[in-house]
Amino acid sequence: MIKIMFQDNSLREFSKGASGFEIAEAISPSLRKRALAVLVNDMLFDMNREIDVDAKVRFITESDPEALEILRHSAAHLMAEAIKTIYPDACFGVGPAIEEGFYYDIDLKETVLTESDLPKIEKVMQKLVAENQSITRSVVNKQKALAIFKDDPYKQELIRELPEGEVISLYTQSSFTDLCRGPHVPSTKWLKHVKLLSLAGAYWRGDSKNKQLTRVYGTAFFSAADLDNHLKLLEERKKRDHRKLGRELDLFMLSEYGPGFPFWLPNGMILRRELEDFWYKAHLKEGYKLIQTPIMLNKDLWVISGHWENYRENMYISKIDDQEYAIKPMNCPGGMLVYKRDIHSYKDFPLKVGELGLVHRHEASGALAGLFRVRNFTQDDAHIFMTESQIVQEVAELVRLFDYVYGVFKLDYHIELSTRPNTKYIGEIATWDKAEKALADALLKMGKPYKVNPGDGAFYGPKLDFKLRDSMNRIWQCGTIQLDMNLPERFDLTYIDTDGEKKRPVMLHRALFGSIERFIGILIEHYAGAFPTWLAPIQIKVIPVNLDFHKEYALNLVERLKKHNLRVESDLRDEKLGYKIREAQTKKIPYQLVLGDEESKSDTVTYRRYGENEQVKVKTEEFIDMIIAEINQK
Repeated sequence: MIKIMFQDNSLREFSKGASGFEIAEAISPSLRKRALAVLVNDMLFDMNREIDVDAKVRFITESDPEALEILRHSAAHLMAEAIKTIYPDACFGVGPAIEEGFYYDIDLKETVLTESDLPKIEKVMQKLVAENQSITRSVVNKQKALAIFKDDPYKQELIRELPEGEVISLYTQSSFTDLCRGPHVPSTKWLKHVKLLSLAGAYWRGDSKNKQLTRVYGTAFFSAADLDNHLKLLEERKKRDHRKLGRELDLFMLSEYGPGFPFWLPNGMILRRELEDFWYKAHLKEGYKLIQTPIMLNKDLWVISGHWENYRENMYISKIDDQEYAIKPMNCPGGMLVYKRDIHSYKDFPLKVGELGLVHRHEASGALAGLFRVRNFTQDDAHIFMTESQIVQEVAELVRLFDYVYGVFKLDYHIELSTRPNTKYIGEIATWDKAEKALADALLKMGKPYKVNPGDGAFYGPKLDFKLRDSMNRIWQCGTIQLDMNLPERFDLTYIDTDGEKKRPVMLHRALFGSIERFIGILIEHYAGAFPTWLAPIQIKVIPVNLDFHKEYALNLVERLKKHNLRVESDLRDEKLGYKIREAQTKKIPYQLVLGDEESKSDTVTYRRYGENEQVKVKTEEFIDMIIAEINQK
C-alpha cells in the first residue's frame, strides 16, 4: 500500500501502482473527468502513470497554470502525427510548448511546405481528435530507443547524447510514437481547439552549420472562445507591426544596401533621442559615470575577453596595419580598459559606469526582422564594480531601477535566472556556482519570484533576464543583469581593500532596454504608434479653420509653443478642415488644436486628444501648463 496526501493534508491509502485516474476516481468521478495530469511530489505525471511511492498529489485541471503547457505540448505531438500521416518520410526535431502555443521542427526531405498546406494538416488533426486516441507512456532503454527511431537521425542524435542508464520515455497515440519526457493529456479528445498559425525556417539545434528544418507554429486552448479571442489578438498585432507603422509614421527604414542596418528618419530620431535622454537622466540620478568606447579594437583584446574563442562567428573582422581587428559585438572589454586606467580603492565602490554603445553582430540573414533582430544596435550597457559583500544590495538597487523604468512604459515583467551553459563557457565551475547562488540569494532577500532557465547564461557568467509583457500580451527579453567573476580575472582587474592588499572586484553587466533599436520596436507595437506625449515625435498639430482669417494666430501660437520646447507643427495646406483633422489622427499626433474666430479673439485653443472625440476649449496658457505637466510626469 502507499499513502497519498492531498492538498488539504488529508491522507488516504491506495494500492501500490495506483494511477492518477484511480486516485481521482476515489475522490470524485467528476475530478477524474476534469483532471489532465497530476503533480506527484512536485513532479508532473500523466493520469494513467502508476504511482508506487508515498506522495503528496495535486490534480491539474484546465484552470491550473501548468495546464496550457501540457495541452500545447500534446497538440505539438498531434500535429506531428498528422504530418507523418500525410508525409510518411518526415523526420522530427523538437516540438516544445512555448509562451503562447507550440512548434515542431520537421525535416520534410524534398517536400516544401507552404502556409496553404496548414488547413490540410488541421483537417487530419481534427480526424485524430474525433478518434479520441489514448496517449500512453512507455519506458525503454537506450538500445531499444535507437532501434525504434532508426529512421530518424534527429531522434537518434538526441538519444545518443543521453547518459547510459537514463530513463527514456516514449509517448504513443495510435501508430505514432515520439521521444518525450511528458506529461501529456490523457487522450486526443482534449485537443479540439487547435490552430496552426505559420511557418519558419530553423536550423537544427540553432546551429547554422546544420540542416534547416521547417518549423510549424500553432496554438491550442481549452475552449473555442479562448482560441477565437487569441486569434483576434493576433490580428490586432499584425495591425501594430512596427515595420508597417515605422513606414507610416516616418520613423525608420531598411535598405537592401544594408540588410539588418536600420536607417533612422527624422521622426524616429526624435523618438530615439527622447528615449536616450530619459536613460541619461535616470542614470546620472543613480550615480552612474558615463563613457564611450571605440567601435573597433585589436584582436588581442577579444582573445583576452574570450570573445575570439567563443563568439568569433558573430563578429565582423578587418585588418589594420597588418593586424586583425574586430568591430565590437559587446561593450564590456572596452569598459574593462577604462577601469584599468586608474588605481581603485574599496572606497570607490560600487563604481557604476554606463555606456550607450553601438555594437555589431553578424546575425543570419534569415533571422533579421525589422528592429527586433538587426546587425547593428545600441546597447544601453553599464558595468558595476564592487566587492562580493555588495552583490545583494547592488542587485536590489538595479531591480528597483528596472521597476521604475519599466513602470514609465507600463510594462510588467517576470525574472528568469539563466545558469551556466553546457558548453562554451569560461571560468571554473565553482566560480559559476558561487555567482549563480549570489543572484538567487539577492532575489530571495528581495522577495522577488523567479524561474530558473538552465544553461542559458552568457559564456562569461550567469544572468537575470527580465521578460517584459506588453499590451498585446507578448513576452520580450529586454533587461538583463549578469554577474561576472570571470572577466575581472581575465583582465586582471584589482582594487585596494581595507587591509591595503590588492583584491579582485566582482562585476555586474546590465542593460535595461537591451538595445535601443529593439526596445523602440517593442514600444511602437506596445503603443500601436500612439506614443505618450513626452515620446511623440510631433506632440501638437495646429490646424486653422480658415487660412484667410486664422493663419496669423496659428503661426503666432506655434512660436509660443516652441518657446516651451514643445514639438509642434501647423497645417497650412489648402485642404478641408475634416481632412486635416483625420490626417492628424492617422499620424497619431497626441493633440490637435483647431483655431477659429473665437479662439483667435480670446487667446484660447480648442484641443482634442488622439483617439478621443471630445473637444475642450481652454486658455492658451492653461493648455501650455497642462501639456508641460503631462510631459514632465511621463
